[in-house]
Amino acid sequence: MTMKFYDFPGAPSPRRARIALLEKGVSFDTVIVDLVAGEHLGDAYRAINPGCTVPALILDDGTVLGENHGIFAYLEAAYPEPSLTGETPAEKGLVAQWNARCEYEGLLAVAEILRNAAPQMKGRALTGPHGFDQIPALIERGAKRLAAFWSVLDATLAEREFLAIDRFSLADITALVAVDFAKVVRQRPPAEMTNIWRWRDALDRRPSVMATNIGRPGSA
Repeated sequence: MTMKFYDFPGAPSPRRARIALLEKGVSFDTVIVDLVAGEHLGDAYRAINPGCTVPALILDDGTVLGENHGIFAYLEAAYPEPSLTGETPAEKGLVAQWNARCEYEGLLAVAEILRNAAPQMKGRALTGPHGFDQIPALIERGAKRLAAFWSVLDATLAEREFLAIDRFSLADITALVAVDFAKVVRQRPPAEMTNIWRWRDALDRRPSVMATNIGRPGSA
């Protein structure tokens, strides 16, 4: 049985997992879950992932992983090369630290803007099976959080090719997806933050990134 990956092109969370899968070179089949049509909230998908979030990965033994952190942990344990979490204890700490920061300060800030601003997100301000009302005041806060994140990212990349360690890692994946997906809420790193844009342009040379650029905001 080949692993089955539940995806929706253009969405940030499944893009993170797909990049990791492609970096590992593992074989998997893809099933598209139409988030726009609300398929992730239907009974069929809920039976697969009760959290009603995408992505989900069904392993060859039938185990279902319905969160990115679970998928990443599995991939690192089952396919240790190439490592996306670092080799030494110090590297593993740095990657975990930066991945968490990029998720909280970057991706979640974008989500804060999108889910509290978009009319189609009314009653769906948070992911998952439960409905939550939008809070318009969080839109401005999300934009401020992103501006602060861009500054940190640009300063950190001033003398580095990659974000956390001296090679591509989960931290780069999460930061990349945050930078790209921010375009949907009209938030982008300023042009003068050249370190971010140098790093982002260089990542396009990776096959895993090139493959997932299809459907990302702003892609050709």
